[in-house]
Amino acid sequence: MDNFLELDEKVIIVTGGSSGIGNAIVKVLNKNKAKVVVADIDTEDKIEEGILYVKTDVTNLDSINILIEKVEKKYGRIDVLINNAGINKPNLLVDFYSDKEQFEIDNQSFELMFNINVKGYVFMAQAVVKSMLRHNIEGRIINITSEAGVEGSVGQSIYSATKGATNGLTRSWGKELGDKGIKVVGIAPGINEDTGLTTPEYNEALAYTRNIPVESIGIGYEKSIPLRRKGKLEEIGYLAAFLSSNKSEYITGTTINITGGKSRG
Repeated sequence: MDNFLELDEKVIIVTGGSSGIGNAIVKVLNKNKAKVVVADIDTEDKIEEGILYVKTDVTNLDSINILIEKVEKKYGRIDVLINNAGINKPNLLVDFYSDKEQFEIDNQSFELMFNINVKGYVFMAQAVVKSMLRHNIEGRIINITSEAGVEGSVGQSIYSATKGATNGLTRSWGKELGDKGIKVVGIAPGINEDTGLTTPEYNEALAYTRNIPVESIGIGYEKSIPLRRKGKLEEIGYLAAFLSSNKSEYITGTTINITGGKSRG
């Protein structure tokens, strides 16, 4: 059972894999001996502990094409893309609490979130699917989304909209690519332990949009989760590893919640 998932021949790209959920996924895949490629804007080109790191801007088509060329040159193929790179900037449709409108949706934050969270997923998937078709690979696209894409979230309407869009992409691509043997699945995490990515500025903005003290962020969340605990990042990694494997052959066009029973989607 040590090699149950049989990932040792799989070439898997993880965008945003240098930190947070992406890094947890990378660690699980690496332990399962997959050939892992981390595509991240916050890294430099290198090979470390058997992992290939490629500096990549998922909103830039030239950067994406360079990534694909490097992966194909080293490994000759791509089996799985895990679209994970994303950003979340809390804000309100209308700032009810101040006339400064400091945490109100503006064009800059709107475009930033849609560019990374939606455009980045689309054009990464497009480039990888073209590679799969060139090399006759019946591969997988795994889109990391969020329960916010189904449930919505106060102060995070634009982020929720980007994740709702991702769910739509997953369903549609599952239909488009099925007869090519390419599976498309989403993973929707809920409330998780600290990803290491939250900053004081993020917490301040989220608290402001919810009209609560900053110190209250994260307190009592477990009460809304049937399993009464936050998710562990490695649990998302385990699911991603299973979906990357041939054990998940009949799963496509759907998004799997990993929320401890909280999500109703």
